[in-house]
Amino acid sequence: MIQIYYIDTSVLGGVFDEEFSSYSSMLIEEFILGNKIAAVSEVTLQELERAPKKVQNIYKEVSRKHIKIFRLDHASKTLANKYINEKAISPNFLLDAQHIAIATVNKVDVLVSWNFKHIVNLRRIKLYNSINLKNGYPLLEIRSPREVVENE
Repeated sequence: MIQIYYIDTSVLGGVFDEEFSSYSSMLIEEFILGNKIAAVSEVTLQELERAPKKVQNIYKEVSRKHIKIFRLDHASKTLANKYINEKAISPNFLLDAQHIAIATVNKVDVLVSWNFKHIVNLRRIKLYNSINLKNGYPLLEIRSPREVVENE
């Protein structure tokens, strides 16, 4: 079964960052080939609207049949607010909390990001997952593209 990888805009923008380019490019290629399904949300799409055209174009390279789009629904909003209320993340980073909540509520296989401060951060991942479990959700795998590409 093909796995679903929720990505935030840092993964797409990473294609143009010297440090992250190779792994972001490999992951995007896996989406293009249909080896993995890219999941995005309304939050991601809103962020993309403000991103440079070259980043928007990376997203457009992936066939719509290899993309799932998730809504920011009531359950996701509620869970994101719990992350904030329980101090897993600051209210200043509501969009990051929403990415994590949307990925959790929709039970994706992995959330992938280059955001090491607020998302791919071991201390925070433990907090997010503790809150997820308390609220009846499964653990969420959170990784960087470097950790999920098929690098043979």
